[in-house]
Amino acid sequence: MQLGKPIELHGKPVAGSKFPIICTPLVGRTRDRILNEVNVVLAKQPDVLEWRVDFFEGIANSAEVISVATSIRQAAGDVPLLFTRRSIREGGEKISLSEEQVIALYHAVCESRQVDAVDFEMSNDPAHIALVREASRVNGIKLILSYHNFQLTPGLGILNQRFLQAQQLGADIAKIAVMPGDMADVLTLLNATLQSSQMLKIPLISMSMGPYGSITRLFGWAFGSALTFAVGAAGSAPGQLSIEDINTVLGMVQKSLTGK
Repeated sequence: MQLGKPIELHGKPVAGSKFPIICTPLVGRTRDRILNEVNVVLAKQPDVLEWRVDFFEGIANSAEVISVATSIRQAAGDVPLLFTRRSIREGGEKISLSEEQVIALYHAVCESRQVDAVDFEMSNDPAHIALVREASRVNGIKLILSYHNFQLTPGLGILNQRFLQAQQLGADIAKIAVMPGDMADVLTLLNATLQSSQMLKIPLISMSMGPYGSITRLFGWAFGSALTFAVGAAGSAPGQLSIEDINTVLGMVQKSLTGK
């Protein structure tokens, strides 16, 4: 049972077309803490690592960022690396860089080719989105265009429009994360995921956050979400579950659905 499109990197489906794939965040503030996280997380066999660079104290030094990305890549081996600067307006850490400097950092990281994908928010200036799109495309790196709302869950039509907007802006993957006020909001997010996964040409990632939304991290794949985030060493958003718990539930549910 697979309703969504799998995520591909470098022309191949991640983890042999596994659906969903599991991504674990790296949120250390120093090189040593990040690399320690990598060792802890890799032992739990994630499918993708996400480096949340907005947590990194050395973010203002692009050479240092690339050096750390290179070290992560060497330690991770074949496990793909996603590079993300989450803005403070969408739940990220406060950083000292201007938006122009952030774009320059993304450009440098893409040119280094030490990452497999980058995440950039659709709320950014359209000109900046275009620059990141070009830098990622030229260097063979996938672009996730994302939307996060930590206050509420917009209506079904708005969520579908956000997914469509990502595709129209040139995303390789569209991502939406929202905060539910009740279980009806969770159903709205899942319904939008189902509808958009059937209409769009690109893979989708979706989740509701917080306690109500934890169900989407376990079952969002059944509605078309190609990736779920799980805690390996430390979480990066409210409601994330451990990679062990997600693997356990996925195994049981998928076995019951497929009979295998």
